[in-house]
Amino acid sequence: MPLYQVTVSRTVASNGIRLEPGMQVVIPTQTTTNPVSVNGGKDVIAVFQRVYGINISSIFQTLGAVLKVVKIG
Repeated sequence: MPLYQVTVSRTVASNGIRLEPGMQVVIPTQTTTNPVSVNGGKDVIAVFQRVYGINISSIFQTLGAVLKVVKIG
């Protein structure tokens, strides 16, 4: 099962949501594809909600250039 580390690379403030550089989550996936681009990023949204208590679903489409994804396992 591959692991991906998703990190916010710069400050984002939109719709009352603020993400800071360095915020990161680790996501285990069943696929070998970037979790940001699979299934509308639902895995990434769910993990940010669980770890930080932030629902990023309303701004997720604008985060493409801000999220850095690295396969770590």
